[in-house]
Amino acid sequence: MKTKQAYWTCQLLGWASYAGFGVWMAAERAGWTTEVIAGYALYFLYSIALTHLLRWYVNRRGWVDGSQYFRMILAAWITGLVQAALVIGISWLIAGKTSDFLKPLTAAFSAIAISVVTVGWMVVYVAVTSGRRVREKQLALRDAELRGLEAQINPHFLFNSLNSIRGLVVENPPLAQDLITRLANILRYNLHRDAGHTVPLDSELEAAGDYIALESARYEDRLRIRFAIDPATRSIAVPPMLLQMLVENGIKHGIATLPGGGELLVRSALEDDTLVLQVENTGQLAEEETRLPRLGLNNIRERLRILYSGRASLELTSRDGRVAATVRIPICQ
Repeated sequence: MKTKQAYWTCQLLGWASYAGFGVWMAAERAGWTTEVIAGYALYFLYSIALTHLLRWYVNRRGWVDGSQYFRMILAAWITGLVQAALVIGISWLIAGKTSDFLKPLTAAFSAIAISVVTVGWMVVYVAVTSGRRVREKQLALRDAELRGLEAQINPHFLFNSLNSIRGLVVENPPLAQDLITRLANILRYNLHRDAGHTVPLDSELEAAGDYIALESARYEDRLRIRFAIDPATRSIAVPPMLLQMLVENGIKHGIATLPGGGELLVRSALEDDTLVLQVENTGQLAEEETRLPRLGLNNIRERLRILYSGRASLELTSRDGRVAATVRIPICQ
């Protein structure tokens, strides 16, 4: 809306200024005649209409995005010639054969001058809107990258969840039904994410709780869960499925590898203007493993990079028989 208002404001002010200057110059030479006033008033109106049509045409043809500068200049020149033809024709209708614009030299000069002005309009329009077009392309690319990264999430946990439920369908139907409901909750949550690629941490905790319930049915007593959530962090925006992926990583690469299982601790805290979200699990992480790529963690790092322009981070550390994945997200974007 603001862009459209700015465009029409520039159109009106620009052509009004040019037409006003033309009226003043013509009046100095020939006086304030009907031909001068009516001619430039009409020039103001059809110049706005024709250049707006020119703008619509070059955008529809994709010449602006495709940097087809020669075609844009040629179209602007032709538009200028149409304007000049209207100037001469209207002048003839108003003043008849006495019109100065009917003189060959004056007509040629007017056609060239008006065409140059219209070409200049085209150059200014492309220059002024180039920044906006670059930003729109960057946003489109950013959105496409995020959608691609988010699309990696679904298959990664879906098969594990279904395998957990499959063994309970006959053995414990009520629990199987509950887990199916929780899986449906996760899928529904994943399908109805916020358009801005962020959700409140509280929503993430609910989705992660459903996921943990699914994995608890699979690992039973081998999986022990603790939460330490700062209430002040619950409304802070985070990327969707972030917490679930951290929990999945801790279970899959930590607790699942231990015969006796282990503990998973999920905590959040505020440090100055930064949200610290940490998932810690029992297990060991060899030094060389910190440098190995993992799909889930790489997915998180890429989304953090795109969303927060390098100001957010994910760190994986190991100490005293526990592994911690720590995410730091700036609260003020």
